[in-house]
Amino acid sequence: MGLAPTMEVPSMSRHPRTGDWYPAINKPAGIVHWLKYSEDAKNTDWVVILDADMIMRGPIIPWEIGAEKGQPVAAEYGYLIGCDNILAKLHTKHPELCDKVGGSPLWLSKTEEVREDREHWTTNITGDIYGKGWISEMYGYSFGAAEAGLRHKISESLMIYPGYTPLEGVEPILMHYGLAFQVGNWSFSKIEYHDDGIVYECNRLFPAPPYPRETGLFLSLECINTLNEGLLLHHESAGCPKPIWSKYLSFLRSKTFSELVKPIYLSSVEKSRDTDTKERTILNENGNSHPKIHTVFSTECSPYFDWQTVGLMYSYRLSGQPGGITRLLSCTDEQLKSYKGHDLAPTHYVPSMSLHPLTGDWYPAINKPAAVLHWLNHAKIDAEFIVILDADMILRGTITPWEFNAERGRPVSTPYEYLIGCDNELARLHTRHPEACDKVGGVIIMHIDDLRKFALLWLHKTEEVRADKEHYKTNFSGDIYSSGWISEMYGYSFGAAELKLRHRVNPNILIYPGYIPQPGVKYRVFHYGLTFQIGSWSFDKANWRETDVVNTCWAKFPEPPNPATLSQEDENIYRRDLLSIECVEKLNKALYLHHQRTCRDQGENSDQQLSRKWLRETEEEPVDLKADVVLPTPRVKKLPADWGNKASGSQRSWLVAVWAFSVMGFFVVITIKFSHRRRDGGREKANKDKV
Repeated sequence: MGLAPTMEVPSMSRHPRTGDWYPAINKPAGIVHWLKYSEDAKNTDWVVILDADMIMRGPIIPWEIGAEKGQPVAAEYGYLIGCDNILAKLHTKHPELCDKVGGSPLWLSKTEEVREDREHWTTNITGDIYGKGWISEMYGYSFGAAEAGLRHKISESLMIYPGYTPLEGVEPILMHYGLAFQVGNWSFSKIEYHDDGIVYECNRLFPAPPYPRETGLFLSLECINTLNEGLLLHHESAGCPKPIWSKYLSFLRSKTFSELVKPIYLSSVEKSRDTDTKERTILNENGNSHPKIHTVFSTECSPYFDWQTVGLMYSYRLSGQPGGITRLLSCTDEQLKSYKGHDLAPTHYVPSMSLHPLTGDWYPAINKPAAVLHWLNHAKIDAEFIVILDADMILRGTITPWEFNAERGRPVSTPYEYLIGCDNELARLHTRHPEACDKVGGVIIMHIDDLRKFALLWLHKTEEVRADKEHYKTNFSGDIYSSGWISEMYGYSFGAAELKLRHRVNPNILIYPGYIPQPGVKYRVFHYGLTFQIGSWSFDKANWRETDVVNTCWAKFPEPPNPATLSQEDENIYRRDLLSIECVEKLNKALYLHHQRTCRDQGENSDQQLSRKWLRETEEEPVDLKADVVLPTPRVKKLPADWGNKASGSQRSWLVAVWAFSVMGFFVVITIKFSHRRRDGGREKANKDKV
């Protein structure tokens, strides 16, 4: 029972109803039991299901291999030919959705159904080489998923059988040693150890394979060596005596072996291979397809936008937002030469217009309409509706045209009431249809046809309003700084008015942290564009404009107050503060997970435990985040290069050592000083005696 964290499940090896002996049914039965009775199942967003005869070579991260809500990822089991013949037609209403993959109640019930269909156990129908119905559980999975309308992304990078040759450029994350494999005269088959008590026999290992230096580093060798290393560590923890030295044991404990079995991480090539860039079709409750959608957001080559990107991308993966997402990255050629954040999001590169090429005006906000226009003209877009967000947003749920009634000719957006220029002289100057001016912005859901007609107007109207310096004043524009900064927002509203493109304005999509939420509204987006605070704690994104929290290992924002300390006397204030806490905690959690992926060579210590804790938490319950480095509100423009390294466990030990060395040094100096004085005193006395 001490071999792993365990949940006990009643065995179904002998079926309670049919009496059929089929141990493989315990897999779906175990999952059903876990879903029903485990607390972990209630507090989990993603579940990775493995077989026991697998070796993990690195982390399996859902969003890195393209998993989405409604579209799981699995390894291919090509021998499940029953997906293509009568078997699928017999056991699912949707045989066209049957994927030859492996890893619900449907999984279990379909396994029972296929297992009882003895008439179709033959190899030519099932692909089961034994013709015994042994792979009924695998068909149960595929048919159950088809019944539920779940289509899988098939991953070529996820799994390999030892003895098989991996695809060029692919480093599989899992080894599945379900089949016999061999290297030269050495071989291994798990079935030979079916009833073997090797785990409980001190210092007994599987037969040693050839050395890597003799044969090259085969995955087969890595598999058996990892199994043997696991046995060694287990025997040691169980109190077994020290094993007798051997050349093989020396190799397993060597630095060479440690280097050979370092964790494997998906390369950008493998990620792009696994992540299908095509938009997927979403089915509604009637089985009809929803329109395809795609989400975009605009950023620049700067640390400021990088941490916002990390936050938005994390929340996008968590939210279940359908379709793909693209970052529109506006940078100069010079900026791109030193830019480090290329892998933060799927990216479309756009020439920067921060410094206007014709007027020389410095106005970075113009990059948003310019980037959307560039993307429309240069990218292949397979989507009917486009969702446009700002980088300083956190998704809390899905934003879809069918939920918020967006249509062709009728986009949806959120209210920006401070755009008072829609009601005064500003609109009359900049659009022929001031009556059609909607005070909207932030989140936009627009049909692709409307966006193609509108995007150029959005850019031109932005330039037009920006050039109208005479009307920058607050009483015209509502811009509290009277600087023309919100010209892009007016460019959007006036451009839409020019086409008489009227919006459905929905106040329930977006909320600013620090604002009091309406009772019962489940906002889909946080827009942390304004300062917000709880007591003496506050957050202002502008304070972090020059601070590189993305490339500073384990850096994060100052922690908000613990929700348990909040006063509940005023329910509105209490709900407001809970949302503010949720926003910053999601940003910090996103940063932590990013650092966990990128700071592999930095000591993590307790952070690894925190990661496991975080991934168990629900997103509705604020998490008490603790990282090695908590950045104070910055007073300088740039952090020291070694900022992120100051508080790891090894460095705390180093600081203690330095302190001890300093104390010892102090005593040495004092001792030497007194020694000199004694010698000097002796010389003085001798001189006096001579006189």
